[in-house]
Amino acid sequence: MSTKYPVISVTGSSGAGTSTAKVALEHIFRREKVTPAIVEGDCFHKYDRLEFREKAKEYEAAGKRLSHFSDEANLFGKIAELFDSYQRTGKGMARTYVHDDEEAKIYGVESGKFTDWREIGEGTDLLFYEGLHGGVEEVRPYVDLMMGVVPVVNLEWIQKIHRDTAMRGYSAEAVVDNILSRMHDYIHFITPQFTNTDINFQRVPLVDTSNPFIARDVPTPDESVIVIRIRSPQRWGIDFPWLLSMLKDSFMSRRNTLVVPAAKMVLAMELILTPIMHELLERKRKS
Repeated sequence: MSTKYPVISVTGSSGAGTSTAKVALEHIFRREKVTPAIVEGDCFHKYDRLEFREKAKEYEAAGKRLSHFSDEANLFGKIAELFDSYQRTGKGMARTYVHDDEEAKIYGVESGKFTDWREIGEGTDLLFYEGLHGGVEEVRPYVDLMMGVVPVVNLEWIQKIHRDTAMRGYSAEAVVDNILSRMHDYIHFITPQFTNTDINFQRVPLVDTSNPFIARDVPTPDESVIVIRIRSPQRWGIDFPWLLSMLKDSFMSRRNTLVVPAAKMVLAMELILTPIMHELLERKRKS
């Protein structure tokens, strides 16, 4: 743990909704005048887009599957090196994965490739990581606050199918095949992270999602709730009565678990995370 250079990670599967947590934290950063070093987890993939396709063919020819969830396709050690270095010095090495042609214009690198490694962190208050592997074993010793965003699995599949068909142009069949190809790695590399997260935000639909592969639309926030599990409420000074008073129609399902209407997810995140951010920054100032 670091007092001078905190590291915050948000981890979750593809299509899980980690960007919602990013929005909530960006609101807090802006309001509290915090300057973060922001790192997207896909910059730690081992292969660029073309390399991954070729490597996946090699695996398939050998009767195996390669996915972006696994240790074989990612640089877990590099994530740990960045977190460790940032905690000690406020700096570290990262790069950017260029997703599309618009980003290619910005970075001067072809879509689907990486920029060169560069030093980040100069003049920042904390490091914020968002991606698939912010809670894997290699990085856990270096994270001050670890959060998971993890819908129930049927909802996660529905969100992924709708996102990848509507925004990325894939057929529904191709997305389902992608889900199947990742299942082993999902179980072994994604799911175990949520045992060790400090806070989990799990979206649960209140409508029938029993067959996610025929769902016509994604359940709306009004058709969902967020189950928020805080592993050690005493450590963070969580005031559950105050949260219940601030979040209409919320309730406690266990001593460390709050259930909130999904429409209030960003508000709930801000209410929970702002005092924690104050604590981390106060430690930083005192150090």
